[in-house]
Amino acid sequence: MPRRDIEFKTSDHVTLRGWLFTPEKGSSKLPCLIMSHGWTALKEMDLDTFAEYFTSKLTIACLVYDNRGFGASDAAPHAPRYEILPELQRSDYSDAITYAQSLEEVDGDKIGIWGSSYSGGHVLFVGAVDRRVKAVLSQVPLTDGWSNFHRLIRPDFVAGMESAFLADRAARAQGKDATMLPVVDADPTKPSSLPTPDSYEFFAAWEKNSDWKNEVTVKRQVLRTVELLRANDPSHMIHRISPTPLLMTIAQNDVLTPTDIALDAYTRAREPKQLHIIPGGHFDGYSGPNFEKNAGRQAQFLKETLCAGEEAALPLR
Repeated sequence: MPRRDIEFKTSDHVTLRGWLFTPEKGSSKLPCLIMSHGWTALKEMDLDTFAEYFTSKLTIACLVYDNRGFGASDAAPHAPRYEILPELQRSDYSDAITYAQSLEEVDGDKIGIWGSSYSGGHVLFVGAVDRRVKAVLSQVPLTDGWSNFHRLIRPDFVAGMESAFLADRAARAQGKDATMLPVVDADPTKPSSLPTPDSYEFFAAWEKNSDWKNEVTVKRQVLRTVELLRANDPSHMIHRISPTPLLMTIAQNDVLTPTDIALDAYTRAREPKQLHIIPGGHFDGYSGPNFEKNAGRQAQFLKETLCAGEEAALPLR
């Protein structure tokens, strides 16, 4: 599918970079799906695969970008790279919508948002407060940071994490560098921001096949982001997404953003909403045997909502 590099400025003047995918054949004004990845992940880590799938099956554009401070995107001046501020990432989604609406290929009245994992939670909030959004696709979302944090972190490790948060705040107030934490570790009992075996397998594989690195000076995670994750509760607005259509995709055996926590959030959403439960764990919808089942259901949802009235590029099965 045709793809070109794009960049745009956020409301606080940070440059974010990514790609615009368009179908081989399409109308001059296309519905557009805004897509950004989850916790520390880069756009090259399967988002291009989803965007190519959607633009091959539907008459739709996909705007894919790296989160601020990651991949090709800049960080704010004086802010450390690899720090995740959920409020700013949510604001960046709205700025991406504004940019998409300025493009001659895009129908500004037909904008959808797609997020996965951490950004899967972001889109629940953005879909509720930004009424320009006409469809919300939330994949394996983090919906309740407090519950998620205390499910991932062993109770006997919490006090140590609390002490680390306080020490990091004091050090940064004195002008010292931000404390860093590995994203993953082969040993799930060692400190990392994603302490599950499937997280290590996913990111270790991409470390060999992309620019994502878990090295001390390259792709470690700013500790403060874990503290902010615990305070992040994007699903508290989920009932306000309605009447915008919502599709939530949940993995049957998700231990990273646990299945039951996501299902609880889904019960609080109002119609119109759809739930798709896929086999496997958190990362099993990105590629492999579950990809067609997952992306195909998402494409069908887009056909029924954002692309209603548009001619599909290819028949959906």
